Amino acid sequence: MSKILIVDDDPAFCLMLSTFLEKNGFETNRALTAKECLAAVKKDSYDLILTDLRLPDLTGIDLLQTVKEENPALPVVLMTGYGDIKTAVQAIKLGAFEYVTKPINPDEILMITRSALAADQGVPEPLKPDFHYITGANKVSKKLQEYIQLVAPTTMSVLINGESGTGKEYVARIIHQLSKRKDQPFVALDCGALSNELAASELFGHIKGSFTGAINDKAGHFELAHGGTLFLDEIGNLSYEVQIKLLRAIQERSIKRIGGGRDIPVDVRLIAASNEDLREKVKTKGFREDLFHRLNEFSLDVPPLRDREDDIDIFAGHFLKVSNRELGKNVAGMDASVLQAFHQYNWPGNIRELKNVIKRAVLLSDGDMVQERNIPVEIIYSPNASISPSTSNDLKSQTEIQEREIILSTLEKTRYNKSKAAQLLKIDRKTLYNKMKYYQIEG
Repeated sequence: MSKILIVDDDPAFCLMLSTFLEKNGFETNRALTAKECLAAVKKDSYDLILTDLRLPDLTGIDLLQTVKEENPALPVVLMTGYGDIKTAVQAIKLGAFEYVTKPINPDEILMITRSALAADQGVPEPLKPDFHYITGANKVSKKLQEYIQLVAPTTMSVLINGESGTGKEYVARIIHQLSKRKDQPFVALDCGALSNELAASELFGHIKGSFTGAINDKAGHFELAHGGTLFLDEIGNLSYEVQIKLLRAIQERSIKRIGGGRDIPVDVRLIAASNEDLREKVKTKGFREDLFHRLNEFSLDVPPLRDREDDIDIFAGHFLKVSNRELGKNVAGMDASVLQAFHQYNWPGNIRELKNVIKRAVLLSDGDMVQERNIPVEIIYSPNASISPSTSNDLKSQTEIQEREIILSTLEKTRYNKSKAAQLLKIDRKTLYNKMKYYQIEG
């Protein structure tokens, strides 16, 4: 039975979620603070952590980073109010499995929980036969596809640049699919949350007893990808020491497992990705110049979704079909006001965020069309939008939008201390709670 740790400073919410998950066959434990969570993880073994973003002693982001440093393979799901989506996107970049918005939808949290537990975080997955890449119709998208078609059949190493969530791994997968190695393994490794020792072990493998926790011999990703393609995501996070070992492996086409003395020949095509400027890291001595040139035989820039507005409807339509298939639903489309909101929103989490928003909307939809009520309110009230998509340009609508932004800003300044926020807003707590409920602000 999978064991889940629920972390939230609201005892009633913890009990409610714990009861629900236990009814669905999971074992649970509860913690009210980050300190309690970390103590519980050290004391016992857990398969999943569900944590709120706002905790009394640490933020959910800080807790996520601490947990991942100690146990990178332990999946963490963050629970967040509507005003925290941008922070949640940052959390995904830092290694969170997923985020779920409050108020919690039982079907959604159950689906995400099962997905997190089913995901094999430590074992690379082969390329799925039904893998499909949407190219888009934007000029930049078409140029990217031309470059992919050009470099894919070659043996050149490729460096993919782009913000988090833009689909860099999908680009890597399509390069592999169009290459002469398409029938061989495609192995992906996220370097973003790996410690120095763990990164070397994941890349090159280890011998039993070579370090604490090495209870068996283990093949590294280079060996697993032999004959195929090795994709190294967020490669800029590798330590200088591991970069030296990686450079040696590329130059000599062989690796040594940690604790082993035998050279193991490897034949892999390397594709690397980064969401930061590696050239700048080279200048500041944060990344080896010789390794950069080895990886950068050909570079591709994946544009952010905000620069691909022509593609939003294409991606939205694709993710709607995928979500219908995965969730067993039959939602026909999206209301015009929803699509308008999508075009006004800045999409800090890029394509990944769009995919998650649509999947959640399909799950919540009780009709033939996705409606505004099915998507996060910060998309409807996007700062880039002059008005809410569902309202006319009247004084009442404009006043409500401004009032909601002021309340959100004040809550953030007071770290969601309701008493302090009410004092600053010169209203009583009851009025504040009523307005938070009206504007769908969780906290």
